[in-house]
Amino acid sequence: MYTNFQQYLQKEIQQIKDDGLYKNERIIITPQSAAIKTQGEGDVLNFCANNYLGLADNPELIQAAKDMLDKRGYGMASVRFICGCTDIHKELEKKISDFFGTEDTILYSSCFDANGGVFEPLLTDQDAIISDALNHASIIDGVRLCKAQRFRYKNADMEDLEAQLIAAKDCRFKLIATDDVFSMDGNVAPLDKIYELAQKYNAMIMTDVSHSAGVVGKTGRGTTELHNLRGKIEIITGTLGKAFGGAVGGFTTGKKEIIEMLRQRSRPYLFSNSIPPMVAGAAIKMFDLISNDNTLQDKLHANTDYFVAKMKAAGFDIKPTQSAICAVMLYDAPLSQRFAAKLSEEGIYVTGFYYPVVPKGQARIRVQVSAAHTTEHLDKCVNAFVKIGKELGVLK
Repeated sequence: MYTNFQQYLQKEIQQIKDDGLYKNERIIITPQSAAIKTQGEGDVLNFCANNYLGLADNPELIQAAKDMLDKRGYGMASVRFICGCTDIHKELEKKISDFFGTEDTILYSSCFDANGGVFEPLLTDQDAIISDALNHASIIDGVRLCKAQRFRYKNADMEDLEAQLIAAKDCRFKLIATDDVFSMDGNVAPLDKIYELAQKYNAMIMTDVSHSAGVVGKTGRGTTELHNLRGKIEIITGTLGKAFGGAVGGFTTGKKEIIEMLRQRSRPYLFSNSIPPMVAGAAIKMFDLISNDNTLQDKLHANTDYFVAKMKAAGFDIKPTQSAICAVMLYDAPLSQRFAAKLSEEGIYVTGFYYPVVPKGQARIRVQVSAAHTTEHLDKCVNAFVKIGKELGVLK
């Protein structure tokens, strides 16, 4: 049987290559940072990591992880409802709740698991989920696992959201699901307007802060801080794998009864090991660092404003952003790959994004700015974009 399936897969893979959509993975041989070394490309400046606050190689976090490795061991070797968790896991959950101003928090092995496990335990076929069209794949998959009725509204389109809320008016409970920051475009969800509509139509809100936590808002609390909604959103999901140290782990934080129900029925939580104690220990240290000092957030905001202004002045088409994600639009998939390859030759480490990651005809290079980048790093990146842009006819 596999011979036939193998031939089918080989044909499909070749078609992906022929369409210019094949994804090659690259290998980093140094710690993750603003400047890294890779196999094949040598020394490059990294502009495609989610390392927004530059904490992935932070010495204090590394030491905290080492200390916790000695104190609580390597791994949990079981799921929490069978074997329990450490006091360190509970301390981290409290830190997350305090950071976002929520009532309780539950840890997952990733935010993909958090999103995959949040809807099904809470909602039934009597209920409705109204989801933004550009939500992350993990939210989409989580919605698919739930029996609730599904409604979808155009990205950040409040008129369409209201229409979908009206369409769902006969459902028992209604939950609006959105990304805080949409990862491919970098735009921030209008959570203030979403909240107004939720109040008007008696709906709850779930927002994924993976790309906004540590980034959006004066102190990096996300759009709840940006729009003065701290403590008012029912469900917030997020990751420790981006601005919060760049390791692994996810969480859901929000109303205490919701978190309690997730502990009882959320399958990714019930059937997956919790994060290693050393990761939890480093995350606790990370929250202490960013809660008491806003230097990194301020540096990130200044870096992003500087980079966007320089790129726009050079003539590049960049989607509006309030985050650290800068989508440099090229529209053509093969062009995005050639552009990224030539940037690599200039020492700039980026990736071209194209279908199916983004819609057909919407290819781009997603530049992600970090607090670890210096002005010299940013200037080198802009200059390389300008050089290659002229070579490939993107700029005149």
